[in-house]
Amino acid sequence: MNNFVTDAINLKSYNLSESDKIIVMYSKDKGLIKGVAKGVKKPKSKLGARMDLLVANKLMLYKGRNLDRICQADVLNTFNKTRRDMDKIFYSMYISEVVSNFGLEDDPCSKEIYDLLYKALEKISDAETKEEILIAVIKFQLKMMQISGFGIEFESCLCCREAIGEENMYFSSRMGGVVCEKCNETLHLKTMMHHKIRDFLNALVQFDFDYKSEYEDKATEKVCTVCFELLKGYINEHSSRKFNTTSVLGE
Repeated sequence: MNNFVTDAINLKSYNLSESDKIIVMYSKDKGLIKGVAKGVKKPKSKLGARMDLLVANKLMLYKGRNLDRICQADVLNTFNKTRRDMDKIFYSMYISEVVSNFGLEDDPCSKEIYDLLYKALEKISDAETKEEILIAVIKFQLKMMQISGFGIEFESCLCCREAIGEENMYFSSRMGGVVCEKCNETLHLKTMMHHKIRDFLNALVQFDFDYKSEYEDKATEKVCTVCFELLKGYINEHSSRKFNTTSVLGE
């Protein structure tokens, strides 16, 4: 059979003709996929708003020679509250771009990444404060990098391998983790990390996405912004493609 069904989240789209678009999606079963949405720009299109960005659908696609064709889409979640808040829109666009840059076609981690993206978009949509938005994004950043093979070392110095306790340390985006003060006398890293920031990030990456630790209750917007920027720089360092959303988010 040439048809297949999968859950997928719309990441970006391109115009194909006056009435058609190519939709780039991340799917639960096949990783990154592209599909032609025929007639989607027409006022009476059956696909219509289902093909908007940041919408999760259950799709039926027809397997084509070059491009698959989207035959049917049933909405799973529009993350509607996101569309009323510019911060939520920008951060949702950012995490979708991370998936677009690091996700693969026929991705062996497709279910894990799809579920992570869905959960993060849902948390951002339902967030009531800027801190809650940022914490959802930071969790996503940490866990997405871990799934993609770029997990960050927070507990031991990358040089001497000694555990780092309640002392300041330095962070290296290139090396992917922390370096103790003594070893940094040779490396001369500029980004200092307080042990409380390290503990906060370490808790977020270790616990389940839905678990709310004591660190989250204490986190201020300033702390969350510092963590987001740190991880944004790390992700940029290891991405083969540049990000379009980072200029909007303060780069």
